[in-house]
Amino acid sequence: MRYSKTHKEETRRKLLDSSRALVKQGGFDSTGVDSLMSAIGLTSGAFYTHFPSKQALLEAVIQEEIDNSVELLSVPEVGNIQDVNHAVALYLSNAHAQHPETGCVLPALGAEISRTPPKIRFIVESGLKQLHGNWEAIIGDSDAAWSVISQCVGALTIARTVKSEKARTEILEANRRHIGRLVSQLLSLK
Repeated sequence: MRYSKTHKEETRRKLLDSSRALVKQGGFDSTGVDSLMSAIGLTSGAFYTHFPSKQALLEAVIQEEIDNSVELLSVPEVGNIQDVNHAVALYLSNAHAQHPETGCVLPALGAEISRTPPKIRFIVESGLKQLHGNWEAIIGDSDAAWSVISQCVGALTIARTVKSEKARTEILEANRRHIGRLVSQLLSLK
């Protein structure tokens, strides 16, 4: 059977897309090549035509995930409190808390990433520095930028650990309000 010229790239893309969700749901160490390949309807033997190792797949997944996380939490316009509140509200939403497989990689895999090889941590650090630069430009304070990023990731992590929707909502809303007040104060000082 002959495959189209784009078949290999399309299969690689499917593998990356399904791996991103599977890894965020179950962690990278507990997700095997067999599971990753069966999710896209292929055998594990085909895996190595797309990636030389599971580690290489993790690097590609983390790169895409950190790029998505940066985009998710970035604010498009400097000094616009509505854009800030909108970005924070999207990030600290019930939908984001309830669906880690489609959201930010940091709350889902942060602890696991901290145990990965330096190359993967470098990918994450580069993305976080980019995100920090965005927030520092928005609010004009480097420490506050790190604080807002950390508070968002931490709040989402904690919101995902509670059982009741009421507690989850309370956690998310409290953090949205707090970040909104902090950013408003900082913007009024600019």
